[in-house]
Amino acid sequence: MKLHDFAKSFRVEDGSHFRMKDFSTADTLDLKSKEHAKKTLERGVARLAKLQEKLYAQDRWAILMILQGMDAAGKDSTINHVMSGVNPQGCQVNSFKTPSDEELQHDFLWRTSNSLPERGKIGIFNRSYYEEVLVVRVHPKLLARQRIPAQLVLDDIWKKRFDDINAFEHYLSGNGILVLKFFLHISKKEQKRRFLERLEDPDKNWKFSMSDALERQHWEKYMRAYEEMIQNTSTKHAPWHVVPADHKWFARLIVAEATIDAMENLDLSFPKMDAAKRKELKDARAALEHES
Repeated sequence: MKLHDFAKSFRVEDGSHFRMKDFSTADTLDLKSKEHAKKTLERGVARLAKLQEKLYAQDRWAILMILQGMDAAGKDSTINHVMSGVNPQGCQVNSFKTPSDEELQHDFLWRTSNSLPERGKIGIFNRSYYEEVLVVRVHPKLLARQRIPAQLVLDDIWKKRFDDINAFEHYLSGNGILVLKFFLHISKKEQKRRFLERLEDPDKNWKFSMSDALERQHWEKYMRAYEEMIQNTSTKHAPWHVVPADHKWFARLIVAEATIDAMENLDLSFPKMDAAKRKELKDARAALEHES
């Protein structure tokens, strides 16, 4: 199986039949060698860097990568490893934490809309507007902070938000922003192991928050929220990739290959020079060669 086919194995374009239980958190598709995966990722990073250079030069498309997952699923490290070879000028990363008072004064898509990537760039959302159908759904008190008129907060509010998100992503894709969505699917057992590792290693203590551990009490609610999110927002123009995340080395490989595959399908290329530009370059070369 080719590597881009690996990524396709985890892509969900039609969420109507999606069930979380059908996707393993520990799957590696029989790719057992971590060292082999590391070397393959290095080649992928190099390929991605070349594609990003063309994306930047062509200045027509933009890429929006969305990473969602439970705490300790590996979002930060995936971004760090997959994008390690990309020119920083052509990449921007935004992490969305607890909304500020200003952000709560606006609609739920406002704060992320302000951070969309420019043409020619890769934008990465570490968490995103999907928090509005995840953490806000698990903790209804957060919805109350958004000051939405009471008569609009009905039982179908989550369905309406799914519809709004689908319409928004359809709008983005129609304007040249390719949307790639990754759910890093980690098991509760592996999350616990990583939390304990953070507690035991002084260099990782800063990563741990008591609130992260408390959220484990709502694990089943989160899994149901993620399942319904994927069921309702997986589309052909903005599919979800349900990435097994118990093995970080495999998750990084899948995210890299899915991104490379999507960018290769854009037929990116360096701009072709017209006659006027070629003459300008010829004149510049002549001037440089005749300098004293």
